[in-house]
Amino acid sequence: MRVSINDRDTLLAVSPAALPAYARSAGWRRQEQYRAHSDVYTGEELPEIVVPRTERLGDYASVVASLIDMFAKVAQQDELTVYRSLVTADRDVVRVRAGESDDGSIALTHGVDLIGGAHDMLLAAACSLGELKPVYRAGANRDAADLLERVRLGQPDQGSFVVTLLTPAISPTLTLFPVPDDQDAPIERRLTLRLMEALVATRDAVERTAAGDKGAFPEALESGVSANMCEALVRIVSRFTRLDVNVLWARTRPVTVHRPVVRFGRADASLLSEAARSLKERAPRPDVRLIGYVRLLTRAEAEEDGTIRLATKSIGRKLQSVTASLERQDYEQVVQAHKDRVPVVLTGDLERMGQRWRLLNPQLEEVLRDDGPEYR
Repeated sequence: MRVSINDRDTLLAVSPAALPAYARSAGWRRQEQYRAHSDVYTGEELPEIVVPRTERLGDYASVVASLIDMFAKVAQQDELTVYRSLVTADRDVVRVRAGESDDGSIALTHGVDLIGGAHDMLLAAACSLGELKPVYRAGANRDAADLLERVRLGQPDQGSFVVTLLTPAISPTLTLFPVPDDQDAPIERRLTLRLMEALVATRDAVERTAAGDKGAFPEALESGVSANMCEALVRIVSRFTRLDVNVLWARTRPVTVHRPVVRFGRADASLLSEAARSLKERAPRPDVRLIGYVRLLTRAEAEEDGTIRLATKSIGRKLQSVTASLERQDYEQVVQAHKDRVPVVLTGDLERMGQRWRLLNPQLEEVLRDDGPEYR
């Protein structure tokens, strides 16, 4: 049965940027301006069409309806299929597809984890658009949260378990020749690029780690991989046998680099969980208070600041060595504490560097005179 789309509000949902983008992708090319707010498009063995550049035309909805009818006839598709392509033509469409079930249904809790995991994956990618970190406090990243607020949940595909995420509208490129990897893309496109970059890097790190490469996940941090991304994947693959993620790129801003479907399976869950735990260990621990003895003092000539090494049990049961760079006043007090063989209290953000620890933004809180033998 042939279905025509006539509802005005439905037709107005098609943006003026989507119409020429769709036309170009279907083989039409702009020839000349038509009146003040439209353009004439032609193509080889294609009918001539007039495409509006603004929705402020009084008959914009009827023009869109006519174009949908024409696009559908040329593509030999139904109008609903063409309409769905048009309303997403100026957006990247992220498709998160879970494994099939025997009876075409899934448990409600599994569905919640599928949508929640898809959300968390995109949020992890949004967080990594700023400073690259092994783990993010996603709730505290206002920019990432604001960007996710503009992402829409699209209609699911018939007969499958697919979460469809629609990015905010992506503006067309203003350059004649597309830049590889779209380096100057707006943040809406950079979000999708980073998501796929991080997923591909995660897939590669899983395979390398399984082959015995212990440095695969730390190296993948540069591609946006994080503990948050790994945990989001675990949330889905622990529920389903398979997870496929791919992107249908906005027609308004075509990509020049092919990015394949990224696939994960249930067998990857345990390794991803371990990777998340390991990456969390690399994250700085904020506002840590360390008590210990100074074991090493270093200050270069003509420098006022100095570096110390603190022996402490504040991190765990075993004695650990922590390096910290102190400003002149704190350093001189620590030098005296070292001479007096008394412990000191330092505060700051604790960061793991391989097998060593480093205290960032260190401050000397106090020098303890009533010390015990436990750090000696």
